[in-house]
Amino acid sequence: MAFAAEKLQSDDAMLDAYSATVADAVDRIGPAVCRIERVGSGGHGSGFVIAQDGLVVTNFHVVGDARAVRVTMPDGAAREGRVLGRDPDTDIALVRADGSFADVAPLGDSKRLRRGQIAIAIGNPLGFEWTVTAGVVSALGRSMRASTGRLIDDVIQTDAALNPGNSGGPLVSSAGEVIGVNTAMIHGAQGIAFAVASNTANFVISEIIRFGRVRRAFIGVSADTTNLPRRAALLSQVTTNTAVRLRSIERNGPAAKAGLKEGDIIAAIDGRPVTGVDDLVRMLDAERIGRETLCTVVRRTGVSQVVVTPVARS
Repeated sequence: MAFAAEKLQSDDAMLDAYSATVADAVDRIGPAVCRIERVGSGGHGSGFVIAQDGLVVTNFHVVGDARAVRVTMPDGAAREGRVLGRDPDTDIALVRADGSFADVAPLGDSKRLRRGQIAIAIGNPLGFEWTVTAGVVSALGRSMRASTGRLIDDVIQTDAALNPGNSGGPLVSSAGEVIGVNTAMIHGAQGIAFAVASNTANFVISEIIRFGRVRRAFIGVSADTTNLPRRAALLSQVTTNTAVRLRSIERNGPAAKAGLKEGDIIAAIDGRPVTGVDDLVRMLDAERIGRETLCTVVRRTGVSQVVVTPVARS
């Protein structure tokens, strides 16, 4: 009986610790989560403030082609906002809301995520405003199809329940950092939902702030993050233990023309380590369009250098 009582107390303590962790993360991020409505169309979704001067992150499919949106905060205050830029290829959009904001939601480093970590979704599903659901990070490095038909790489899979209206809201870690932007769920499935990784969102936000749009070089591959064996790391002269594996090669694309193949591992670009898909996306910026780019490629036969010339992404 004593053992059963001690176990019950231990279970209660663990449950209390879990509850406190989730509640603390929600207290930290919740005040920065907003409802976003397209002016004139009635469509709505979620978003979150990332800067006190009114920068708000949401999904592209939440704002669509709208130029103006209404941003409503948890205290009921409604602000007018304008869409600064949108990136259909990653389903990310950036809004500037009028006024200043005391509460912001910091973007975390999604590269540090592990499967099984707590994942908390905050948003406005089905009109039920500022709803919280919690689960875990189910998988990392997933790909999903954007509305443009292109694959969004480095997507986080979670079992935190999402419903229409959650789109654009934050997926939050137990540390109270945004690790993803909730973007989709699978109709008819339970416990399968997706978020664009925070590192990808951070890249898109930076590009929109600097250029008003996302400029990209294109080599025609789909990829995921993979472990880099120590021997391969030594041979390729990189100091990291992860790299990028090519899952598919677009026919007649720059990568195919250069001789890259499915299963190739890119360990470095122009001597800089490629530790994950988000690194590959970031490195293929506008500066590499039309410029010969040296890829350090690991194959079963050894390590080789492959020159690829990216083209402008249409």
